[in-house]
Parts: sequence; C-alpha cells; structure tokens
Amino acid sequence: MAIVTTPNKAVVVNPLKQSQALGATLAFLGLKGMMPLLHGSQGCTAFAKVILVRHFREVIPLSTTAMTEVTTILGGEDNVEQAILTLVEKVKPEVIGLCTTGLTETRGDDMQGILKDFRKQHPELNDLPIILVSAPDFKGALQDGYAAAVESMVKELPQPGDTKPQQINLLVGSAFTPGDVQHIKEIISSFGLIPICVPDLSLSMDGHLDDGWSPITNGGTTLEQLQSMGSSAFTLALGESMRGAAEILLEQFGIPYEVFAELTGLKPVDEFIMALSDISGHAVPERYNRDRRQVQDGMLDSHFYFGRKQISLALEPDLLWSTVNFLQSMGAEIKAAVTTTRSPLLEKLPVETVTIGDFEDFEKLAEGSDLLIGNSHTHAIAKRLNIPLYRHGFPIFDRLGNGQVTRVGYQGTMQMLFDIGNKFLDAEEAKTKHINGDL
Repeated sequence: MAIVTTPNKAVVVNPLKQSQALGATLAFLGLKGMMPLLHGSQGCTAFAKVILVRHFREVIPLSTTAMTEVTTILGGEDNVEQAILTLVEKVKPEVIGLCTTGLTETRGDDMQGILKDFRKQHPELNDLPIILVSAPDFKGALQDGYAAAVESMVKELPQPGDTKPQQINLLVGSAFTPGDVQHIKEIISSFGLIPICVPDLSLSMDGHLDDGWSPITNGGTTLEQLQSMGSSAFTLALGESMRGAAEILLEQFGIPYEVFAELTGLKPVDEFIMALSDISGHAVPERYNRDRRQVQDGMLDSHFYFGRKQISLALEPDLLWSTVNFLQSMGAEIKAAVTTTRSPLLEKLPVETVTIGDFEDFEKLAEGSDLLIGNSHTHAIAKRLNIPLYRHGFPIFDRLGNGQVTRVGYQGTMQMLFDIGNKFLDAEEAKTKHINGDL
C-alpha cells in the first residue's frame, strides 16, 4: 500500500497537471461532428487549443462563449445562447460539448438552468444534442475532466433497445493514444465482436488527410453509435477513471462491465485477451499466440538493462498505474512517483510513496534516477539533472507521431519495452565514452 502525500505549499511551482476543461475537450474530440464550446474567457479556450494543436499537430475545433469582465459579473446566459446560435448558423455541428471553466464555476453560473431556458426559447434546436460538463480547473486535473465528459456522454445519449449479442461498449480513458485505440479495436474485432468506442480519437486525432477542411470533427464516434450503446451486451472500461461511466450504463441499461486498469505488459494483455475470448465464445486467434512469444523473447533480451534501474515518473493516475506496473514487471525500481489528482489506484500502487504535486516536487524527488518518464515539460528537468527522458503522457510537443504511438497489446508492449531499453543502452554508451575520454 502506497502512502499518498500532498506537499503543503502556498503555491504550485512549475505545474504538472493540465486542467479539467482541457481533459473534457480532449474527450469531446472523439465524437464525430462535434464542436467543443468552453464557457469562459477567450484566453481559457486559446490556451487549451494551443496545447492540443502542439500535441496532435492537427486542426482542433474549439469555440468559446467569450466571457468578459462585464458579462462575468452580470451573468453569462446571453453569451451561451449567442455562442450556440452562432455555431449552429456557421458550422452546423451534429453535437455540441458545453464545458464550464474555472471562471464560470467560480461565479456559480447555473448551467442546467441556462440550458433549460435555451431549450424553451429555441424549441427548433431541441434535437441538437448538447453535452454539458462541469470542469472547474481549480480542482482535479485532465483525467477528471475527461472522465466527467465521458460520463455525461453515456448519461445523456444512449437509448434502450434489444440486446445485440456481438456488440460491446468500449469506454477509453485519457491514458490511451489514438494509436492505442485503433489497435485495441482491431484486437476486439478479431474476436468477432463489434465495439462502440467512446470516445474514439483513433478516427479524429490519429493524423490523416481528409478530402476537405471541416470546422467540426470529421471522425469519431457517431451519434447513431452513441444512441445504440444501450443495446450492447457488455462494457469494457479501459482505465480506472472509466469505472463511473461503466456504472452509469449498468444502472440505466443493466449492461455488465469489466474494468481493465492497464493494457501494457504480459499479464494485463493476457487477461484482456482471455476476457474477449470468454465474451465472444471464440478461441484466441493464432497470431496473438505468436505476438505473445515475441513479447516473451523481448523481455528476455531486455531484462538485463531494466533490472534494479531507478526510475522516476510524473504522470496522470491511470497512466502512472499502468507504467509503474509494467516497469516493475521488468525488474525496475520506482524512485519517485508524482501525479496530478486523486484516484482509487494511488493507494494500491506497489511503491512506498505517491506525491500529488508539481514539477518542483518531482525534480527534488527524482535526483539520482536512471530514467525520467513524463511529458515534454519534463525535458528541462532531465537536462538539469542530466538524466535520460522517456516522453510519455500529455502533452508531447517536441516529438512527431503522437497520434500513431501505440503502447498497448502485445505489439505495443514490445515497442515500449525496446524504446525504454534503448534509452538505457544509450546511457551506458554515453557513460562508457565519458570514462574512456577521461582515461
């Protein structure tokens, strides 16, 4: 059992966490025909958009209610109404994701009441789905906002219907990349199952050229798919943060679920593959037996370089859990684990202490490590401490291909194994050159 600590500091220095509003926006981008709308100032939206553009290197649809000092004091009802009407006129979204920010949460805008009044005044738009999410950035982090958005999706949009035995719901947490999602869908489909993935970033943020430009998301989960979720036979929740959404589907439609907190590493992937075999009634395809043997061979080849290595991580809770367990399965030791927000997983982590803190805390705890793991903001710390860095998490803005990176399943496990192993090899080579130079 890990001890979870929160440093008693007056201010956050060099923030690690991203806001809930950014997390909710990320989840919204996995729906087709979506326009995320942040209820706040223009600066809040611009900041979120910059981070998403730098990470994915794609056009990011994102709008704002453009609150000013005056409207913040007097109330934002008119701004919400005008923003929605403008979007309907100009970009014709199939669905709008309305998300609060710290500004409007602090003011205390009654969003349910505002939306109810809007529906009364504009009955012609009653068929337009508007997904409302409360995402104050003065508490929680990206993972919390993302999970809240998914919970709002599954609470509002699915409809009851006759059960389709081969159809399953796939709830994907913020720890998974678009490449991860694509690979997971392929694995599920190979068992004869039909996954409805929510949200599906593999169709919108994977990095592909469309035939033309669109002001709204061109790919992702469709409204029709979202509405048919109530007919699914089973729900697979990927990441502990997706448990709440899975429970909503259980309560509303009686759909059983199973949570997979990780899909990287031999044992977690084995459990996932066997669960798919049990759900579908199909035998495991032979290609996964070969993939598994390749992972085993890769583990044999690389465990010499992982053994007893001291690694420090700064990641969101779901991703921290998955990565820590994978590293320890390879014989590495966790020197420091820093995260952004509370989660039921933190106390269960197989480490002595988990810190909910910032990059200042991380830099102090990580001294003497053999490897750092974190997003691109960790690079400056790695440079100061002269420790190799493995980029992981969100955002990553100094590397290409973030939409296609895959670290799940047998193939993704093997790739992550080699990528980190090569970091250790490079460090050994650099150390040898340094010693030889001194001689």
